Amino acid sequence: MEVYISIGRRKGAVARVRMMPGSGKIVINGTEGLLAYFKRETLKMDIEQPLVLTENLDKFDFQINVQGGGLSGQAGAVRLGIARALLAYSEDYRKVLRQGGFLTRDPREKERKKYGLAKARKRFQFSKR
Repeated sequence: MEVYISIGRRKGAVARVRMMPGSGKIVINGTEGLLAYFKRETLKMDIEQPLVLTENLDKFDFQINVQGGGLSGQAGAVRLGIARALLAYSEDYRKVLRQGGFLTRDPREKERKKYGLAKARKRFQFSKR
């Protein structure tokens, strides 16, 4: 049985994806089912987009390990990992996945906090008196 391995990253999250032929079962950090782990339908849809686009929603099983960041960052990392695994399976998907924007790693990271400010750009409340 062929296993395709890939890594996806977004914000502080890193997802290690193992894809193998199967029936569409997705296991994330030992939890079976996307909604069981991610809880929000929008994140589930976001993750499934590369599979829907390439019409592989129920052709592969996934074992995914994801660490770091929040749920949104983890979902983005998983989506990139799935897209890269599909690419490892077949180079024919490259054009479709590229047009969908699923092969581009989102480079945005958290901006560092500056001294004298409350956060990266937020200032403390100004008091005239």
